[in-house]
Amino acid sequence: MKRPLRILVLVTLIAGCTQQREPVPITPPADATGAAVVRRPMPEPAPAQPSVASAAPAREPAVVVPPGVIYLCVSESGGARTQTAIEFAPKVGAMCAKHPEMGPCQYERDVCRRSGGRVYAAGGTEITAQTEAEYDRKVMRVRFKSN
Repeated sequence: MKRPLRILVLVTLIAGCTQQREPVPITPPADATGAAVVRRPMPEPAPAQPSVASAAPAREPAVVVPPGVIYLCVSESGGARTQTAIEFAPKVGAMCAKHPEMGPCQYERDVCRRSGGRVYAAGGTEITAQTEAEYDRKVMRVRFKSN
């Protein structure tokens, strides 16, 4: 009798520890003026028509970051691709463009990743975990873990 109870408790604990992915929070238009960070949805670019002659497998469409946007969060849910522009206030945006390793910039990238998205910088290059590690090494950031 104790064994099924232990298994039930273990399964409940594991299920409670899993993170549910929430969509990237969008800034309401009324709050956009004067906000330090504005997240707004971007229209999906029209997909290019594949040519019949090409036998190459279909790749993910290239990400185009609009001018003035430092980061673009691209996520998929239910087969639909969503692009969210992450725009900063002028002073913060200038800092993030020059020093992407700084805290406010990293926080916004982490918000995107927690929602299951991928972060792209201006120029369409993806900011991966390896890039984040280089940023941490650049500022010699130390992370302490509780366990």
